[in-house]
Amino acid sequence: MANYIEKLDPKYAQHYSDDSFWDKIKDVLKSAGRVLIYKALQLYYVMKKPGCPAYIKTAIVAALGYFILPIDLVPDVIPVVGFSDDLAAIGAALVMAQAYVDDEVKELAKATLDEIFGRGTSDGLD
Repeated sequence: MANYIEKLDPKYAQHYSDDSFWDKIKDVLKSAGRVLIYKALQLYYVMKKPGCPAYIKTAIVAALGYFILPIDLVPDVIPVVGFSDDLAAIGAALVMAQAYVDDEVKELAKATLDEIFGRGTSDGLD
């Protein structure tokens, strides 16, 4: 899959890997908030769907690659606004991928939140 991703968006693809995605998820839950992580997980699971078109996967890889990238336009360590650029990138990709964010994707994202961060983490998310 790595070669496929590099062909999609070489600028950010070099920063994307499943391992780096999960490492970032674990690192930022407390500071980024569970909603951002939930939305990133939705994108992750949409990207894994066999029927998802390449142009949507390209947008997702770019957004998740930017999310993972250690150097942002707005540094993640700045309280409150630090993740605003990450949220914007993820939000833009979600707009494109919305048709593929079905109940299965939402449930997988919620289950993953609960599995990694503890039961009840996904409570109240839609």
